[in-house]
Amino acid sequence: MSIRATYLDMPLSIDDLDGENLEYFRHCAEHDFHLQQCDDCRLLRYPPTTACPWCTCLTSTWTRVEGKGEVYSYEEVRHGIQPAFQARVPYMVLLVELDTQKGKPTEHEALRVIANLTTADGTLAPPDVVRQVGIGSRMRMVFSDVGPGLSLPQWTLDESAAQPARPWRYPQE
Repeated sequence: MSIRATYLDMPLSIDDLDGENLEYFRHCAEHDFHLQQCDDCRLLRYPPTTACPWCTCLTSTWTRVEGKGEVYSYEEVRHGIQPAFQARVPYMVLLVELDTQKGKPTEHEALRVIANLTTADGTLAPPDVVRQVGIGSRMRMVFSDVGPGLSLPQWTLDESAAQPARPWRYPQE
């Protein structure tokens, strides 16, 4: 069954033919983070796919994963193209390397998940929080409920983790 919702006045749709994403978002709707684990090589993967990107096995098992990690890279958006985002700049899109499966299958190919930077309640982070985050910041996953049966995984600062004194950031104007 397809899922339809609205996020920041923009329509979202996950269609029936997109089985891997339907299952992924079914877990997210329960505020539970699961990824596919290959039945052969046992590596977790993101985003959801039909086959393992490392060994091409076609079977996998959905496995609960702790949503914690470190900012690997980020984009700070200062010019919102979508009307819904224009009043919310600056905002950040984070690429977080999960603690789970760190450095596998290689140091260059780890398990990394992309999502927005939000507050603990799942709303886009305000500018004062955006200024605190950079490469090396410790994050934890939260979920933004956007409609019946659809919650988006997002990142917020992990207040229980030691944060770097000065996370690396691109030079600011």
